Amino acid sequence: MHEQTLLRDVMSRIDEIARAEGAARVTRVQVRLGALSHFTPAHFREHFEDASLGTVAEGAVVDAQVVGDATSAGASEVVLESVEVELADPEPAGAGGAA
Repeated sequence: MHEQTLLRDVMSRIDEIARAEGAARVTRVQVRLGALSHFTPAHFREHFEDASLGTVAEGAVVDAQVVGDATSAGASEVVLESVEVELADPEPAGAGGAA
């Protein structure tokens, strides 16, 4: 359950960022996995793929790195480092206006 909670929080933050940026889709995310988060990079990617189905982040590349110090602050957290987005296409010139 701990993993699902962490992923739900990450997905919520990604969605907020994508909406704020007017993104058509998220193309890449970078996360830092705490040593006590119970995630390996491959395990996180699997959970991310499932959690992102049907969302703006579906198909995004995931760069995940484990921070190995179990005594550091945030050792049990998953930290969203960056989100890359593809912006929605602007309306073509001349489209949508009255003639």
